Parts: sequence; C-alpha cells; structure tokens
Amino acid sequence: MTDESNIHRRGLMLALSSPSGAGKTTLSRRLLYADPNVIMSVSATTRHPRPGEVHGVDYYFLTTEDFGIMRNKDEFLESAKVFENYYGTPRAPVEAALAAGRDVLFDIDWQGTQQLTESAKGDLVKVFILPPSAHELERRLHTRAQDSAEVVARRMAKASDEISHYSEYDYVIINDDANKSFSELQSILRAERLRFSRQTGLSNFVKRLRDAL
Repeated sequence: MTDESNIHRRGLMLALSSPSGAGKTTLSRRLLYADPNVIMSVSATTRHPRPGEVHGVDYYFLTTEDFGIMRNKDEFLESAKVFENYYGTPRAPVEAALAAGRDVLFDIDWQGTQQLTESAKGDLVKVFILPPSAHELERRLHTRAQDSAEVVARRMAKASDEISHYSEYDYVIINDDANKSFSELQSILRAERLRFSRQTGLSNFVKRLRDAL
C-alpha cells in the first residue's frame, strides 16, 4: 500500500448508551484500550475536583459563571444540570478531533444523545447496549457490589424508561457475551469509518487514480 492510498477521513462521534449494569462502561474501556484512534470525550463541569482528578483530563472544571457564558455562546454540544452542578460537552475539542480524523467516544445517557443528535447529527453514530434479560441486569448490578440494595432497586426501576429509547439509536447490541458484543461494536466502528461522507479525501484520490489510467 502506498502513501497515496491513505485517504483522509473526518472522525466520528460514537455515543454509547445503556441502563446501568448493561456493560456500556466495560465496552467503552475495551475500545479505548484496543483502538488508539478513539479518544474519550472530556466533559466540563461546575462541581469541584475530587482527589486525583486533573483539569482537562478527567473534566474541564469551570465556575458556574464561565459555564453559563459558554452555554450562552452555544459552545456545548450538549449540557444538563445534575443535582446542583452543570455538565456539558465542549464543542471545540470535539470538532478539532473530528477534523484531525480522530473518533470521539461518548459514554452518555439517552437525553444527552438526543442533544448530540440535534447539534451534530452528521457526525454521530448511536449505539444502545441492552442486557440479555432483566434477571441478568439485576445480577450484574448486585455483582458489582458498588451499590446498596436500595440503589440497585432504583436503578432497576429506572432501566425500563431508559430501555424504551432503544429505537432512537442506529445500532443495538444485546450484551449477553462481552467478547461477542465487543466484536460487534468494532464492526460498527469499522463500517462507519468507511462511509462515503466521512472519507473527505476520497474525491482527490479518485481524481489522481483516473488521471493515472
């Protein structure tokens, strides 16, 4: 393969959503580890940094005033208030990554995905992760041993509403086997990277190819 066949492409935004316990975070971590061209979206927040968190790596830590200014200037792809703090995805770093041909991964809920659809539909690929059964979802939540029985019950009650939005997504993966689900996620990413609309250097390549014939 020659350098001439390396066609520049625009990166994509890969949004993964699921009810808690379906395996979204595990799949996200595996993809980031396996594919150096995929980077994680870094959100901005008005909450204070926790011990060990680094500005620009874990979050962009902003004052409420600065967050409001950015929101008023339409500098977020999506934003929301969670309890007493604001969270949002800054537009500029994502746009820079896409222009450089990098893919940006979003571990995000259905509400955030709806906002991304409105602000960046052409760049967005939406994947919903479903558990194989309600029983298995509850088992995974208990197995994590991170939450009390009360919290698990709340997450299970919330899951039905979250799952109801599955049809708003481009792809659905039923995560009954982690390796199989990861392979399916990689296949989605490979196919979406080959979309004509994302291969911004294709027309010049074809022109050189025809001129050489």
